[in-house]
Amino acid sequence: MSGLIQLLNNHGISHEVIIKATFYFIAGVTLLFALFVVLARNIFHVAVYLAITILGIACVYLYLDAEFLAIVQVLIYVGAIVTLFIFTIMLTADIDTGSIRGIILRVLVSALVSLALFFILVRVIVMTNWKVALPGNLPIDLPQLGKSLMLDYALPFEVISLISLAAIIGAIVIGKAEKK
Repeated sequence: MSGLIQLLNNHGISHEVIIKATFYFIAGVTLLFALFVVLARNIFHVAVYLAITILGIACVYLYLDAEFLAIVQVLIYVGAIVTLFIFTIMLTADIDTGSIRGIILRVLVSALVSLALFFILVRVIVMTNWKVALPGNLPIDLPQLGKSLMLDYALPFEVISLISLAAIIGAIVIGKAEKK
């Protein structure tokens, strides 16, 4: 990569312009695939577009020198959640949607719950007295964070991984039971 930057510098393009162009390219691709997530009709394509969007967000984290967040973004969201979405889509592809009345009822209930949650969140955000935190000893390096995760937070980390594993196994069992 540094060879490409050096080549562009030799042609009169400054380092700052290269970095800004890279950011805008990554942001543009991420926004484009986020738009595809909203507009696509095939649910499997939506999951793939979502994975690409999340990878783009991880690239933005790398641009901002937040390597840990980029790694977590890829491991947790792309590696686990989008994969779980794809398995769920494939296992439940043959489920019938039901009657029109049932669909309308589900949409109305979902809309009411969503609106209620939205107004609750807006109220909490408006009513909260936000305090500005002054940066103290903020720079944390990745090895220190890894040691903290493996020493201080090992048990919660393992509990979360067991819950995720149980959810995946449960989805597989439910999917196989319905196919028979």
